[in-house]
Amino acid sequence: MPEKIGFVGVGRMGANMARRLKDVGYPVVAVYDARAETAQALGQEIGAEACSTLARVTELSDVVFTVVTDDKAMVTIFAPPKKADSLLKNAAGKVFVNCATISPKMHVLVEKCCQKAGAESLEGCMASSIPQARDGKLYLMCGGAEATFNKVRPILEKLSNDGQTMRYIGAAGKAAEVKALVNMVMNINTAALAEGLGLGAALGLDLTTLREVFSQTGAASRVLQTDGEDMQNRDHSCFFSAEHAAKDSGIALNLGKAKRLNLPLAAATLRQYQRMVKEGLGHLDKSGVSELTIKGRGGKGLKKK
Repeated sequence: MPEKIGFVGVGRMGANMARRLKDVGYPVVAVYDARAETAQALGQEIGAEACSTLARVTELSDVVFTVVTDDKAMVTIFAPPKKADSLLKNAAGKVFVNCATISPKMHVLVEKCCQKAGAESLEGCMASSIPQARDGKLYLMCGGAEATFNKVRPILEKLSNDGQTMRYIGAAGKAAEVKALVNMVMNINTAALAEGLGLGAALGLDLTTLREVFSQTGAASRVLQTDGEDMQNRDHSCFFSAEHAAKDSGIALNLGKAKRLNLPLAAATLRQYQRMVKEGLGHLDKSGVSELTIKGRGGKGLKKK
């Protein structure tokens, strides 16, 4: 029988991963979220128990996917089981696949805690967005024991285009390092595109034409494809929030500082996303950084969602 699957953190990414695994025949038996109503709605939809405790998710599941916000949330869900409700209560034999963008050191700590409880953990870092989660075409970067990776590989393949968009990176923490660099470069590219369009607008250039020229020259980028039109049209529907961009740029910058590297572009980009959060725009997609660079914007007059 296929492994029984549980999910902790069923926002847009986690929920769509759960739907995908349900669609391809895996029994998704347990869901949990800090917002109980979110878990209840998904549980009703896919026939899973909306668990009121983390320990119940572990009890029902063979493999648990976690998709939470940050290091603090990871500390909470993997708390010592004798002190608090925890995924590690009676966790022997279970496998935890942790998909959030958190610090590499946290992945290493979680692996040690899981091993102590007789369980296994794996990083399943994602470099994709909501449509890819639903369609099973996530780009996954995996880290941890290779034996653990191979154990859950058939499940992960159903989330990553039959494994075509999945890479095993190495030991615990290494996949998170790669993910931090992916997001660092992506965020820099996004901020750079916003500045290019902002200057173009100030010069009175037609932004549609400018984007077309960008796409055919050295200014081309994946971000231009995904965010350029949205920046022009001020359509910042959230696929990857500015708040998360700030968090992830901060993780990468801390890695650089630990290696005594000067990363001025990463630092400048972090300041832009921190400014978005400070100005109440952190809920917008990362494309919303253009609100800081195109004159007359600053969040005023945004399209209503």
